[in-house]
Formats: sequence, structure tokens, C-alpha cells
Amino acid sequence: MTADEKRLPLHRLTFAAPGPPRHTTLPGGSPAWHFTRYDDVRQVLADDRFTRAMLPATATSPLIETPDAMTKQDGAGHLRLRHTVKGVLTPRGVGRVTPMVAEVADRLVADLAEHGPPTDLVDHYTRPLPIAVMNKLLGVHDVDDTRLLRWTELAFPDPSVPEDETADAAREFTEFATRLMAERRSTPGPDLISTLVQTADREGGIPESRLVNFVSTLVVAGYDTTMTMLGNALLYLLDERPEDWARLGSDEAAAGAVADRLTHLIPLNDPAKHFNPLRATEDVEIGGVTIRAGDLVTLDRGAANRDPVAFPGDPFVDLFAPLEHPTLAFGGGQHYCLGVSLARTELRLALHRLAARLPDLRLTVPVEAVEWRRSALTRSPRNLPVTW
Repeated sequence: MTADEKRLPLHRLTFAAPGPPRHTTLPGGSPAWHFTRYDDVRQVLADDRFTRAMLPATATSPLIETPDAMTKQDGAGHLRLRHTVKGVLTPRGVGRVTPMVAEVADRLVADLAEHGPPTDLVDHYTRPLPIAVMNKLLGVHDVDDTRLLRWTELAFPDPSVPEDETADAAREFTEFATRLMAERRSTPGPDLISTLVQTADREGGIPESRLVNFVSTLVVAGYDTTMTMLGNALLYLLDERPEDWARLGSDEAAAGAVADRLTHLIPLNDPAKHFNPLRATEDVEIGGVTIRAGDLVTLDRGAANRDPVAFPGDPFVDLFAPLEHPTLAFGGGQHYCLGVSLARTELRLALHRLAARLPDLRLTVPVEAVEWRRSALTRSPRNLPVTW
């Protein structure tokens, strides 16, 4: 990827044309099969004969490159871990916290209006909104946003960050999560962490180290990915679709449709950073080729989400149209993202409430001047200077 491509907003990236499975090589030199067609990628994601265990490392994070990481697990143990929070993060569970999400968005928008233009949407909206939501959901009240931001950025660091710095942050974060779980065991409340430890202790079978890593992952993933999706969506809408902005404020359902389409079309990071390796545990035939037991496969979900067979026409033409097929942006199968319902709710309400209060919101800099915040897993605007 060239320097110019690294500066492109993610909605302007081009993806490989979907085609038959082909051979590729992972960054570490391992051979793999590469899938780009929607049906093929969806089939791999749904097939339990592909595992994430014992895979070559693809990141430098001490949080995710550990056997305790949820992304490295499969099977019954993985499902038990997911079960500890499943009830809270289902559509029904998220429905119970939707008023809280709306209150957070309304408060931040009111602060923006009171502050007046110009301002920066990252500092005052896309960053604090998911932090506030996750803090309320997790019952976290004793850690400031600066520490949380540092832990999050170093949990999924850019490769240029020194290893000792990421190791220190991982140790601090692990100590915080361990203490948080101990507090909720002794004094449980109506929060997600209390539900997690109570369910895990009642049902058993989950090592404590995995629970600690899971809590850490919930915190950083719940914040980082939502901030990334919201920032990139706002950059696209304010830069290229200002004519649609007012409709988002007058119609919450329309804002939800736009949020779904943009999370489908705008990736969390540059395609070259998403290898998604899986290993076949037995022979499997997909897309006209036979994957042998032990073979590695990689998935290009960005290309698959633009496959004209599944999504005909220009996918950006009508942002309010429902998707023709389920998006692959959140994965699939047993590793389907746990936080989908919460993320969709946050994005829908964040866009709707902001557009309703500030219908003439606009960027004050050209999109080419936007600076980027990068990690191993995400890329999003570091600043979004706006006025109204």
C-alpha cells in the first residue's frame, strides 16, 4: 500500500474484484487459500471445520496474541465464554439499555450546541460517546478517559509502537480487569461485568485468565470499533453526502439504515491489515476447490461485501436502501461479533441525534487534510473539524 493510499478515507478504498479462490502467502511466509466471493466467505465463516486455534501471529498485541484471547478459541470453551454475556448483548438485552445510549448521545450533542462552532467531533463526540456507553454498561466509574484511551490504543497497537510500551499497558489493563472482577464478585450490581462473573462462576469451566482477557477485550473492542465506525461514517456523510444529512435527523429508522449500509461498506482498517486466517481441521470443498486438513485460509470481507452477485449495482447510490444480504462486516458463525446489536444502536442514535440538532453540520477542512489514528485493527480520523 502506497503512502497516498494510506491517507485515503476508508470509504474511497478500492477492493479486489471477487473471484474464485486463489493461492496467497501470509506476511510470515505461510501459504494460504484466499477467498473473496460473498458466498465463499460466508460459507467459511459459518463452517466449524475452520479453526482459529494454533494460527500464525498476525498482530503484535499482548492482549490478542495470547492463548487466552477469545479470537484464538473455538468449540465448547469459546461458546461458554460467549454465553456469559449473551443475554445482555442480544437485541432484547440491548433494547433495555437503548434509553441510556440515547441519553449519552443527547447530552453530548447538547454540549456541542452549547459550546458552539467550530469544534472537533472526535474530541467531543465520536470518542466520548462509546466510552460513556461502555462505562455505564460495565459499571466502570473509577478510570479516567485518558487512561482508557491509552489502554485501548496500546491494546491493538500500530507495529511502530515499542513492545515494552504495549507490554506495560497490557499489564496495567490486566490488573484493572482483575480488580474489577474481584469487586463485582464481592459486590455485584446490574452491570455487564457482574453478569459475566456470576454466570461464569455458576456454570464453571472457564479459566480465570480467559475471563480477565475477555473483560479487557470487551472494554477496548466496545470502545475502539464504535469510535472507528462512527468517525468514518461521519467523514463520509459530511464530505460526500451532505444532501442526506438532514434526513438522518428527521427519521431515526433512516439513520439506522444508513448506519447498517456504511458499516457494511466502510471497513475498520485498510484491507492489507485484515488477513483473518483460519485453519481447516479436515478436508472441505468450497468455491470449487478442496481445502485440505491443515491448510490456512484468508478472507477478504471487504471484497465480499461488494460482490456484485450478492449486492448488484453501485452500493453507495441509495444509502437508505436495506442490504440485499446480511453483511459480513461483523464476521459469521460462532465468531459473529457479540456486540452487533449494541454497535448498531449506538451508530443509529449517534447519527440521528446529531443530525436532528445540527442539520447544517459541515467539515471545515478538505477530507484530504484529515489526519489518521491507526492501530493494528482500526483506522479512523484523529480529528473531524466542523462548524454549523
